[in-house]
Formats: sequence, structure tokens, C-alpha cells
Amino acid sequence: MKLAAAEINLSALRHNLRRIKALAPRAKVMAVLKANAYGHGLVTIAQHLQDADAFAVARIDEALALRAGGLTKPIVLLEGFFNANDIPILLANNFQTVIHNEYQLNALESAKLDAPIATWLKVDTGMHRLGIEPEQLDSFYNRLKSSENVKPQVNLMTHFSCADDVENSKTKVQLNKFTQLVDNKNESLCLANSAGIIGWPESHNDWVRPGLMLYGVSPMQEQVGAHHGLQPVMRLTTRVIAIRSLPANEPVGYGGRWQSKHATQLAIVAMGYGDGYPRHAKNGTPVMIRNQRFGIVGSVSMDMITVDIGDNKAGIAVGDEVEMWGPNLPVEEVAAYADTIPYELLCNVTPRVSYEYVDKNQA
Repeated sequence: MKLAAAEINLSALRHNLRRIKALAPRAKVMAVLKANAYGHGLVTIAQHLQDADAFAVARIDEALALRAGGLTKPIVLLEGFFNANDIPILLANNFQTVIHNEYQLNALESAKLDAPIATWLKVDTGMHRLGIEPEQLDSFYNRLKSSENVKPQVNLMTHFSCADDVENSKTKVQLNKFTQLVDNKNESLCLANSAGIIGWPESHNDWVRPGLMLYGVSPMQEQVGAHHGLQPVMRLTTRVIAIRSLPANEPVGYGGRWQSKHATQLAIVAMGYGDGYPRHAKNGTPVMIRNQRFGIVGSVSMDMITVDIGDNKAGIAVGDEVEMWGPNLPVEEVAAYADTIPYELLCNVTPRVSYEYVDKNQA
């Protein structure tokens, strides 16, 4: 019996890319594939995003894995390089690098290269994580433009901190600040992440860089992907491995954090934090069995979760499939029960979960 499994729907993936292009029709698409393509499988996902204009990753090992997998599209290192010794590797593999600090700029200017490298200059407009200060823009920009190690076009970018909330004015402030800073520079601009694509059309500009929404998940607060015409790419499933009868007033699981109010039946399913399911998912977090929702009860264990199936009128039996999240149960909803975000759930799926790549249309 196949237990914990992640079904990755490549048809849904391509649908989501088409949806992104429809939302930002004048922009090129930089598909973000960092963190193993948000837990979906780096190389395989990239191989099925051939209509994207470029790929973006966080670190050089991810970029090298894409090249080793036969991907030839432009690849942007969103965090840039961390060591000057990596610069020749960037050139040899035709990687593009973000420049966001003085060390990177100095190292790139000083490198001995046979050809120039494409760059993206990142400005901090309010995220306060990576990026040069706004008052540094002209200096960095001019130095990059004059360096023989840098291709003539210096792309400009920033990152939104609150774009998932359309009521928050911070995004408008960041957008206005960036627009003013780059007003006299005729370069390609990239501002919009997934939330920017959906919530802030004025930020689309030349490039958009979707991450979460590629995988069918909403980046917006208190919404699910279906609200934006997206289809979930991952369907995480397992199986029922036991049915138990529980008398009234009996605890379940480690710490006895849930106690039955009346006699009930339990389905024990083969899934736990060892598979990446959130340990702190609350009592009542839904799962789908036989097209019905049931709530988990008790603590999530390493290998097992207990589900209250009541009088079991549904006829649930050992071997039945359990959908933990997917087309019938949005991962956004599960994340809310676990006091986390869907990004974390998708990225935390562990290697012991078997992956199956399918190509089928969703209803």
C-alpha cells in the first residue's frame, strides 16, 4: 500500500502560468523556483514551465541543479553570490546575479572575466531585508554601467513587504518611491511578486516574478487560489491504516490534548510531522476521506494522525485514501488551522513522501 504521497499536477502548473500571463499580459515572467520549487521538485517543475521567460532561485546550487537538468533559460540568483570565487561559475553557466550590497559590487568590479555578466540591482524601498539604500542607487548604478564585467543593461528591482494586503498603504508607498528613484533610468523593472501580480497591477512593469501562485496557492490574505482562477498543483495524500472505537471521556494521543465527549470512532492515518505535516495543527483541522471532511483530534505524531469519524456512516475502512490538502481541501485552509502560512507547509514536505508527476485537467 502506498502511504504518504504528493501528486504533482503538471497540467495545473501550466494553467497557473497561463493565468499569470493573463493577469500581466505585457510583462515577462520570471518563474521563482527556490526551495525545491516550493517543495514541488525543482528540475521537473522547471522542465514544464517552458513558456516562462526566465527562472529565479535563491542560491547557486539551485541554479546549478537546473543547468545539470538541461534547462537553458536565463536563471537569476535572487540573493546574488556570497563569495567572489563564485563569479566565474556565474559566467560559465550564464547565470544572472542580483546585486544588493557593497561587497558584491566590489567583487564584481574586481573580477577577471572574459565576458560580462547580466545584473539586477536591488533597491530596498521598505522591506529592510536585502537591497541597497535608495540614496545609493545612482552610485551603484553608475558603477555597474561603467564596469566591463557587467552587461550594458542593468535591470532594476525591489521587493514588496505587504502586498498580500490590498488595504495596506505600504505597497503604494514602496511603489511610488521606486518609481521616483528609477524615473530617469531606461532599464527593465521588476517589482511584482505573486501578491503584486494579483493585488497591484500598476506594479507589473517589464517583469513579474511569481512564486506561490505558480503552484496554485493564493498569496493574498484570507483567500485561496481558486479565488484568482488558480489550480493547486500539489495533492498530498495518505491512507487509513486502522479504525478504532473510542468510549466517551477518553483522551487521544500524546499529552491527551483531546478527549472524546461521547463514544466515537477514529481513523488512524499514516501521516505526521515526519512527512512534513504541521505538528501544531489544531483539533478540527480538516482532512478529506470519501469526499467528506473530518477533523483531526489529538496531537500530530511523527508518523500518524488521528481523525474523528463519528459513527462512521461513511463506511471508512482501512486502505481508504485521505487527502491532507489539494484540489478538494486548500492548503491555505490547513495552514490557517496550524497558525502558519501555506509556503511553509509546501516547503516542509519531507523526502520520505513519494512524489508522482501527473498531467491531468482539474474540474
